[in-house]
Amino acid sequence: MNITPVARGILFACIAVFLLQQVGNLEFRYALWPLDSGGLFRPWQLVTYGFMHGGFLHLLFNMYALWMFGQDIERLVGPKRFLIYYLVCVVSAGLAQLLVQHLAGGPPVPTVGASGGIFGLLLAYGLAFPKRKLMLIFPPIPMPAWVFVTLYGLVELYLGITAPGSNVAHFAHLGGMVGGLVLILYWRSQSARRR
Repeated sequence: MNITPVARGILFACIAVFLLQQVGNLEFRYALWPLDSGGLFRPWQLVTYGFMHGGFLHLLFNMYALWMFGQDIERLVGPKRFLIYYLVCVVSAGLAQLLVQHLAGGPPVPTVGASGGIFGLLLAYGLAFPKRKLMLIFPPIPMPAWVFVTLYGLVELYLGITAPGSNVAHFAHLGGMVGGLVLILYWRSQSARRR
């Protein structure tokens, strides 16, 4: 499989961790637990949860999106910046999830998945290649990347507000996008200062 090195490393790490999840209970120490979960939260969980998944389809869709969007972003910014960007998106998604869980209350349920990092990559893709056409499976309508990213973000916001009890961390997805946007704007400002 011809895939850029950091995206390949993330993909293999997520698959390896998923396989380990099948033989051992990793969630207790490495999933992202809410701050008020009776001492289960640990700071490293802000990164480790992003390599775990809640099932095969969860893993499959995230890794497909990583393959589809991540490679072009890695080629654009280089491996080092790509890894930094991806991890910032994972952490910012985790922070958003912790905040929403704290405000919403409810039972302490752990969060797993690379989706926050993936949504950050999706945002970067839409900004870097706004006119590239993407074809949705349903409905099968081609649309520019910027439209796809905007609509997907709005759907996540809507679902986060209207379905707060669902087992999908919609605000974590948005947190990944926000963290990615902040880092992109920071990098752009640094680049402008050097000119």
